[in-house]
Amino acid sequence: MPAEIIAIEQDQTLSFGNYKLEEKAKVEDFAFQGDLLKVKTYKTMTKLEKNGMFLYESVPGTTVKHFQETEEGVTFQVEAESDAQLTIGLAEQTSYEVLIEGELIGVMDTGLGGKLNVNVEPSEGKVVRVEIRKA
Repeated sequence: MPAEIIAIEQDQTLSFGNYKLEEKAKVEDFAFQGDLLKVKTYKTMTKLEKNGMFLYESVPGTTVKHFQETEEGVTFQVEAESDAQLTIGLAEQTSYEVLIEGELIGVMDTGLGGKLNVNVEPSEGKVVRVEIRKA
């Protein structure tokens, strides 16, 4: 399995995904901070699960760097070939502030499934900072 599709950074954050892959790749049972992660990634989709539960998905595929999950939300950097729709697994029925590149784009609510959708518009080689925190 390609180890480069998931890694623990020196700052103890997580990096995963590779939107440049033509073929699907996955890593299962990757130990991180007491949890088991599963990542699937390639050009058209990137997905991350934690202990069998949904955590992140993008269409098309993305490369995510410095992903950090806290009680307040998540922060990460995302790179993609073009615009991407991200779906993040968060707390159910909670309001979150969504910041892209430090700019507040709005307050969004999760439903019973705890999922929140965000669109990002990176260009090839450009990294976009995303912060989602409880409002």
